[in-house]
Amino acid sequence: MRENPYSGNPFVTVAESTADERAAFIRRTYLHLAGAILAFIGIEYALLQSPLGETMLNALANSGRFGWLIVLGGFMGVSWLADRWARSDSGPGMQYLGLGLYTVAQAVIFLPLISMAAGMQNGAGIIPTAGIITGLLFAGLTATAFMTRKDFSFLRGALTIGGFVAMGVIVCSIMFGFELGTLFSAIMILFAGGSILYTTSNIMHHYRTTQHVAASLALFAGVMLLLWYVLRILMSRR
Repeated sequence: MRENPYSGNPFVTVAESTADERAAFIRRTYLHLAGAILAFIGIEYALLQSPLGETMLNALANSGRFGWLIVLGGFMGVSWLADRWARSDSGPGMQYLGLGLYTVAQAVIFLPLISMAAGMQNGAGIIPTAGIITGLLFAGLTATAFMTRKDFSFLRGALTIGGFVAMGVIVCSIMFGFELGTLFSAIMILFAGGSILYTTSNIMHHYRTTQHVAASLALFAGVMLLLWYVLRILMSRR
């Protein structure tokens, strides 16, 4: 009999569920995360090879500083909407729509950075190297969260404040035209690591067993944030 991932008790958290239900939830969550990453790679490659991607890059290049602010604001709005859809109780269709929308948004926001990395002299290995480093860091953080079984919810306040501070610095850098150096990228890698620890712990202690799509989106967001700043550091070294 085929497993129905939406047949669990909607009021029971993963921590309160049986061992089999927890294992099934973890398996579904990380399979969806892998699917989102593969979809991101496919969409990114298609954009880089298509006239649409070139048109988007040209439009962004000609839009000036405030154009990038509009893109950043749009990405934040889409991210909020996608997360809300992924958490929806109205059915799996809406949840998958949220995950799909967020994956497309990530591919679009990454397009200029990936294009720059691909076009750098002697930079052919930067993108796969960044992917490998990100994967290893994510695996280590995930293993830490699972092996310690610690509830990292105490990180929520620090991550919330740090997120607002980081966003303020990014907005100011766009408006006033100053560069965010390697130190900022290193700090953001630490921030992304804390976010992955918090999210991994949070989905185990506070998510319901039917929220695997929302859980995969939350983890995907952390992976993409980590990849962004790992890539920036590797590019700065070239």
